[in-house]
Amino acid sequence: MDTPVNVLILAAGLGTRMRSRKAKVLHRAGGRTLIEHVVATARELAPPERIFVVVGHQAEQVRQAVAASGCGFIEQKEQKGTGHAVLCGRDVLEALGGHLVIVYGDGPLLRAETLRRLIRRTESIQAAGVLLTAHMENPTGYGRVVRDAQGHVGAIVEQKAASTEQLAIREANMGIYCFQSDLFWKYAGEIRPDNPAGEYYLTDMVEILNRAGHRMDGMMIDDAREALGINDRVELAEVDRQFRERKLRDLMLAGVTVEKPETVLIDVEVCIGMDTVIGPFAQILGKTRIGENCTLGACSIVQDSELDDEVTIAPFTFVNASRIGRAAQIGPFSRLRFGNHVEQGAHIGNFVELKNAHLGAGAKANHLAYLGDTDIGAGSNIGAGTITCNYDGTYKHKTSIGEKVFVGSNSTLVAPIEIGDGAYLGAGSVITEPVPADALALGRAHQVIKPEWAAKRRARKRN
Repeated sequence: MDTPVNVLILAAGLGTRMRSRKAKVLHRAGGRTLIEHVVATARELAPPERIFVVVGHQAEQVRQAVAASGCGFIEQKEQKGTGHAVLCGRDVLEALGGHLVIVYGDGPLLRAETLRRLIRRTESIQAAGVLLTAHMENPTGYGRVVRDAQGHVGAIVEQKAASTEQLAIREANMGIYCFQSDLFWKYAGEIRPDNPAGEYYLTDMVEILNRAGHRMDGMMIDDAREALGINDRVELAEVDRQFRERKLRDLMLAGVTVEKPETVLIDVEVCIGMDTVIGPFAQILGKTRIGENCTLGACSIVQDSELDDEVTIAPFTFVNASRIGRAAQIGPFSRLRFGNHVEQGAHIGNFVELKNAHLGAGAKANHLAYLGDTDIGAGSNIGAGTITCNYDGTYKHKTSIGEKVFVGSNSTLVAPIEIGDGAYLGAGSVITEPVPADALALGRAHQVIKPEWAAKRRARKRN
């Protein structure tokens, strides 16, 4: 498309039918807020400096949700209809020229390709504007598209104002437009709140432009669901389902095995390499990146993490904001909270919890351990029941364990502390002082045995 495209996203409303204190466009589907989906689609059509979001209710939160995209914002302090929302951006948009594409922030299923077709149609027939329409078996609540004898769009008639004959029309207005900017702004000032609601309706532009001798047309899409906005939690859940079905289908066609896909939850921004196998009831969330030939076991949850090739995540394992190296094995029943880096070939076993921990290549913590704020060298072995005591009640402290260290079961390492390369810590030790390389450290009380003590105690109880 040679003509510049400007995208205006209407996102100022609260959405009362959502029954929520949160603005409608901030609700999530497919792992993103609704407004993030729409902005991402707009980015496929125009650079960020030509994308604008109209904000109103909870404007600051909406800005924060899409601030990273680089788009601009237009404030609609009072919500006086769709036409009013567009007019609030006149000072910014009129000078940009090109095409003006208008979409809604609560319509996340709309595809960029559909909007490209809308723009191309506007260009090919040299219309003042083209609106998106769809044939609906039950268009109740939607404006009806009234066409003239030549098939051009003559008017949009809202349901409340429609005659019996017009109510029988099944072609409905989806509320999505592409206008030639110069013509739109030339006549936009003629929108008037001459209706029972006292609002400025964008649909009035169809009659305004026709009256001025400029052609308006409609482009019908095959499936109305693509363009529908979300109004309540039931529709939100349906859209979430559609996003996830799309994602699963795309992944499976790209070579990912998904066992019982109807049970698996994968967010839209997730990337997974081919020959990876996803078990039943797994959840892969956020911006997770998974390499090739990995295995994610049943009921595992991986969020905002990076997994290299050939990683195994065993069932019932939680991994969050962590990096996992090639051929590492995690789980089952492991918990990696955040900030972890597990290097190539390392093993994290059942009921091991990591937080802000680094495990070098080939290191192992196979059973029942808590390793927080810890650096563990390559080839070290952490015994069952080991705890790094990283918190003194006020501050967090670091534990540094060198390479090829053996930490015996039920060891307690009181941070801050350093364990040198090749050191050996005896089982059941409480270690409070640094341990030199290759040393043996024992930090437990001397064992005392009192012969016959238990028998004498039982005898006293009988007496």
